[in-house]
Amino acid sequence: MTDSTSSPSLVGFGRPLRPKRLAVAAALAVFALVPGEFGALTRELMVDAYLAVSSFVAATLLLFYGAERLLGFNIGHVMNRARAAQVPLAALLGAMPGCGGAVVVVAAYGSGHVSFGAVVAALTATMGDAAFLLIATRPDAAAVVLPLSFAIGILSGWLIDGFRMAPAIAPTARQTEIAPRIGRLRRRDMAFIAIALPGLVMGITDLTGADAGAIFGAQTVAAVGLAGTALALAIWANSPVTAMTNAADAPLTRVAEETSFISIWVIAAFLAYDYAVAYAGLDLQAMFAAVAPLLPLIAILVGFVPGCGPQVLVTTLYINGLIPFAALIGNVVSNDGDALFPAIALNPRAAIWATVYSGVPALIVAYGFYFLAPGFMN
Repeated sequence: MTDSTSSPSLVGFGRPLRPKRLAVAAALAVFALVPGEFGALTRELMVDAYLAVSSFVAATLLLFYGAERLLGFNIGHVMNRARAAQVPLAALLGAMPGCGGAVVVVAAYGSGHVSFGAVVAALTATMGDAAFLLIATRPDAAAVVLPLSFAIGILSGWLIDGFRMAPAIAPTARQTEIAPRIGRLRRRDMAFIAIALPGLVMGITDLTGADAGAIFGAQTVAAVGLAGTALALAIWANSPVTAMTNAADAPLTRVAEETSFISIWVIAAFLAYDYAVAYAGLDLQAMFAAVAPLLPLIAILVGFVPGCGPQVLVTTLYINGLIPFAALIGNVVSNDGDALFPAIALNPRAAIWATVYSGVPALIVAYGFYFLAPGFMN
């Protein structure tokens, strides 16, 4: 077996399981195995989440990380040399689906290589992991949200740097391992891709309006979806990844790790919504209609919560027609995704101010859509 600095070799599940994640994974497995309607609904939602979102996430990350490895392109190094183009580049990295781009910008700021405006641009532009869900289920809305958040990020970053609104405390130069090195290509990584590829074919089939179950067989579709979900749960349960993977890892490893991490949030959001409707008797549509003017504000406040889970839930509510586009775009602009965690670790004061600054354009844009274009993209 080679060490982490040599060429990738195959290894199995060698890292110890993480108790909290293992408990969550075990609970989801139990839900899926419960007999009757509850278990059937859980399994159906897991299959839907895997085919409609996870397989597309895997394909997107495989293209990106594969190209990055083949071309020898390192985003962090480019960011360090960007100089005058830092803010637009930071906004572009933030607007990319997932949290990796925004985390790269935060790490560069922690090392003193980019401006505070670049951090604000990235955090304002990012939609985090929720972008994958929106792209897979509402590509028309994603085609509006992602360019708009990108433009808002650039403008916000330029204003921050132009008016010198950076916090008084300078960024720290201490080294923080934001993305731990895994180091070796593992059997689970290859197995993950082997399942994701047919899952992608089935997901694309459903996306075209055809019935994947009728074409490939309902049992085959269910088997692929559940196998992919089970492997994602196993990978996530003993994964060191909390936001992004290390650029030095093999592309297949990075795809398996990050897709699994995103999949958990998507599954949780799907289950939370359908359980609430089916078993808690909640009429979410009526509830939200009663507080309609406050929905953009509520979504913005949810965006301040670190992590991608709450943001995936907001996107799920939008996809199901329960909140307006104004609330979605407010959440997108205000949320920082998983990038807020390393930002807090590197410089808490800078992280707080970056979050506060992102809330101002979020309010303006959200209520602009709410009052001026209330039915837009709903």
